[in-house]
Amino acid sequence: MTINDWLRLMHPILAVSVVFPLIGMVTYFANQTRQRRLTVQAKEKSKIPPIVGKEHVNLGKWLTGSVVGLTLVGVGHPIIKNIVKKAATDSPVPQGTVIFIAIMFLFTIASVVCLYRATAPQKLWRGVFAALSTAGLWILGSQDGVFRRTYEWQVSHYYYGMVAATLMIISLAILPEIYKSKTWRKVHIALNCIALLLFIGQGITGTRDLLEIPLSWQEPFVFGCDFVNKTCGG
Repeated sequence: MTINDWLRLMHPILAVSVVFPLIGMVTYFANQTRQRRLTVQAKEKSKIPPIVGKEHVNLGKWLTGSVVGLTLVGVGHPIIKNIVKKAATDSPVPQGTVIFIAIMFLFTIASVVCLYRATAPQKLWRGVFAALSTAGLWILGSQDGVFRRTYEWQVSHYYYGMVAATLMIISLAILPEIYKSKTWRKVHIALNCIALLLFIGQGITGTRDLLEIPLSWQEPFVFGCDFVNKTCGG
């Protein structure tokens, strides 16, 4: 395999080795936290230690950052590949567009960092940075080179991932509110249940997409196939 093939594999490698284990841990601690809360509310003694809530929050923050980072890696590789590929043709990507894309990557990362640093009383800023982070992801995801599978958006790995990342950002932004309001706590639970289903969907669609992506030396032949009639060659 070439370096380009390995770069293409970085997204699934990080997903399998970092993000999905975190999803399992966060889900486990979420269930433990809820079980402890229900037991305490029932005036019973819980065998679950109080620290599970803190661990759930800390791991949840790591998960959000990992999902956003994974999303940036996922859209970053095809964007850069498209820029490099077109640079060797008569119609390269305009320099202004390249600069804009670079700025958007930095802008999105900076917005996420600011969201993490925003304190509980800073409701407005948490909302602003969450909106900016989300906008940055979607703007980058709309660039040329990113395979979105829009013709089958219902089973699109791209859309599942973008929505899941958006939900993670929202969950991080509303985190301080769940300690003050049962309504926000229910919203938090609902958003993350949806995100969990999307992550499962990503595991399925991501595996499917890996089967459809050829090695770099196979691309000229595979991309010359008729995908409508599902035929290749003569």
